[in-house]
Parts: sequence; structure tokens; C-alpha cells
Amino acid sequence: MTTPPPQGNPFAQGQQQPYGQPQGQPPFPQQAGQPGFPPPGAPVPPQQGRKLSFKTIKNIVIVLIVAGVAIGGWITSQDDANTAAVGDCMHRGSTNDNSPDLEVVDCGDAKAQYTVLAKIEGDFSGLTAQSKCDAAAKDFEYVYTETNGSQSFLLCLKDK
Repeated sequence: MTTPPPQGNPFAQGQQQPYGQPQGQPPFPQQAGQPGFPPPGAPVPPQQGRKLSFKTIKNIVIVLIVAGVAIGGWITSQDDANTAAVGDCMHRGSTNDNSPDLEVVDCGDAKAQYTVLAKIEGDFSGLTAQSKCDAAAKDFEYVYTETNGSQSFLLCLKDK
């Protein structure tokens, strides 16, 4: 009868213990919070946070730019003739009679050219606009009409 060979490496002289470890005891376990590698077979913790891809960052920047342009356009359009009220002062930005580019300005501003005497909602043309301004503001000098779909109006103006 023969004896089976010993398990493991038959050429090993014996395993050495880590420095400072007493003979016959297992090595020190890794303490929580200490640097080092996790023991073999331990689950790898999930990564903290998520990286944004270049495409995602690019799309966010494009949306912000489009929103900025839209908001800027809306803010600048708030000084147009459609926001004028009685008593406001206006500046004519163009010499073209078909598109005078009226904008609301401060009445103390040197650019102020006209004063709004009346603002009448509705769609008016030529003689109708003149008669409406005659009824609403006797001393008017100029008539300005604007038609924007359902938001049409008439301004009765005089020189400042």
C-alpha cells in the first residue's frame, strides 16, 4: 500500500509569516479605512458619480445658447411700439415711412422724439385711423398703425 502525496506544492519549504506575525496565526485582516487592495474575490464597489459624455455637454450648451437668444430677443422686443402706453415717449429708429422702427425711450432722453397721446386696439387704415385719433386726441400730429395678427393697434403721436 502506498500513501497519497501531500496536497499543495511538494517543493515548498514552508510558508513564511509576514514580519511581526506570530507563527501559526493567520495574517492581519485589512482594517476598514486603511489603504490597500480589497481581498481577492471581494465585490468591487460601484463608481461614485457619472461622467457626462461630450455629446451630452454639447447638447446642453446648444440648448443654453438657443434659450439665451430667445430670451434676449424677447427682452429687446419689449421696447417696441406694441408695448407703448399713453404718456410714453418714442424714438424713430428708421427714416423709412413704411417701417419707422419705433421704440419706447425715457422722456428725459435726448432721443425722445414723440409722445403717445392715445393707443387704440384694433385694425385701422388711412382715414379710419385719422378719425379715431381725432376723437381720442385732438392735438395729435402723427398716426402709427401696426398689425400683428390678432394684436393690431393704433398710436396717436405728437412731437415732444
